[in-house]
Amino acid sequence: MPITSIDGVMLKEMFLSGAALLERNRQNVDALNVFPVPDGDTGTNMSQTMSAAVRELNARSAPTVGDVANTVARGALKGARGNSGVILSQIFRGISRVLDGAEEMDAQLFAKALRQGADTAYKAVMKPKEGTILTVARVIAEDLEKEVLKTNDLMELMEFVLKSGDAILKKTPEMLPVLKQAGVVDSGGKGLMVLYAGFNAALHGEPIEDMELNQAAGMTLPGEFVDDHEALEEITFAYCTEFIVSHPKPEVRDSDVARLRKRLERIGDCVLVIGDLEVIKVHVHTNDPGKALQMALELGELDAIKIDNMLEEHRERQAKMEAQAAAQPKKFGMVAVALGDGLVEILKDLQVDKVVDGGQTMNPSIEDLLEAIEAVNSNEIFVLPNNSNIILAAQQAAELTEKTVHVLPTKSVPMGIAAAVAFQEELSGEENERQMDIAASNMHTGSVTYAVRDTNFDGKDIHQGDIMGLIDNKISTLGHEADEVSMEILDQMVTDDSGLITIFYGEEVAEEDARALYDRVVEKYELCDVEIHRGGQPLYYYLLAVE
Repeated sequence: MPITSIDGVMLKEMFLSGAALLERNRQNVDALNVFPVPDGDTGTNMSQTMSAAVRELNARSAPTVGDVANTVARGALKGARGNSGVILSQIFRGISRVLDGAEEMDAQLFAKALRQGADTAYKAVMKPKEGTILTVARVIAEDLEKEVLKTNDLMELMEFVLKSGDAILKKTPEMLPVLKQAGVVDSGGKGLMVLYAGFNAALHGEPIEDMELNQAAGMTLPGEFVDDHEALEEITFAYCTEFIVSHPKPEVRDSDVARLRKRLERIGDCVLVIGDLEVIKVHVHTNDPGKALQMALELGELDAIKIDNMLEEHRERQAKMEAQAAAQPKKFGMVAVALGDGLVEILKDLQVDKVVDGGQTMNPSIEDLLEAIEAVNSNEIFVLPNNSNIILAAQQAAELTEKTVHVLPTKSVPMGIAAAVAFQEELSGEENERQMDIAASNMHTGSVTYAVRDTNFDGKDIHQGDIMGLIDNKISTLGHEADEVSMEILDQMVTDDSGLITIFYGEEVAEEDARALYDRVVEKYELCDVEIHRGGQPLYYYLLAVE
């Protein structure tokens, strides 16, 4: 039977099903990344972005398609990680604009939503590149606009979306030579298609293969649900009540569990009842936690009871925020991204107010960056992303605050350090931005790490475990010893104009080994000053800065 419109309940199921399927295929999408460094990969970033959207969806009542779309867009934007996660959040942002205020979604609205999603994502990227997730989203939208003239059956149209997307995804290697060289399709586009496949499964009533619990029906696995009290816009029900029915009575059936869920919905919100007939996990926000416990006692024994007063938590947060607001703001503040205790200390010594954990191994979310910006007691902030995959997220975070934010396009921690050194309190924000940008641009960075997968990249056959030397994030040298690769890339980086070489050694490098490399560098480049610092960065043996 054709489906000509869907309501908020069905749209929610589609998002939950898509998120579940994406999580199950996260590693498969990661494997398509052609750049073999141990970085925050596409599948992981997109899945974590969707997890943030699901948390927001589970924490709020969203009865209409407009409510669902707005909730998902808000959650994805707050939790977006990496360029792929940010672009995905922008697709949802465009969809939410079309569905805003709508009770249900028909075929015409569906087509308009996907078109606006693609358009919004393109506008969010300064230099859109074809052959990526952007292309897949745009072509699907263009094809759908023609197909919707032939049918108003949403089930048929969703099937058409998958066919259109798969067709353009197969063409992405022809648009990006690096994909063709590696023999893979675009990972972001693949992640989007996995998500849409989950949408289609929910619309057709098909379970996700091998799923332990039916997430397409609105349930989440134990441990996936995160009750973020701070995300609540207002507190209607004061007590966050959680417990487990650990030993259900023998006569309890699935229908009794479903009845408990409905009864809890009458006395509260944010209701979660998951499990089987051996153990049942319950969560509810209510003004009568005793009644919730009494209802559950009818099914069996209660365990792990936890009741939090969210009103008191809210008062404590308000008091903390008011105390922060009362402090005299600084003229300027700085936020940087880095991972490694040594690098963090260096940045703090350079007047960086907040250092957000992240970088090569994990890209912080827009929300992480926004929280750091808001936490700095200044109305004008300089942000040092220190990674090319974080710059877009930092730019999006800057748009979400009323503060004046200068996002410096620093692609490595040494570039960020150079920018921070160039900062001068007496200059204006614009003058500082220019000075810091120039200083960062003059800093060339080498990094030494290992390959996490076999691939062919930029004409080089790379094998898992190879030691790689990168110059300004481009692979230049392969080898088997970290110190030898370090010397090789320094040979390429150091020129007659170079005056300073700085070595930051990682957490896996012994101090004596780092000192031995330092001695070799001092001996070879006697006309340069050479410094060495413990960076403590994971996965990267050395970061080498030349200026």
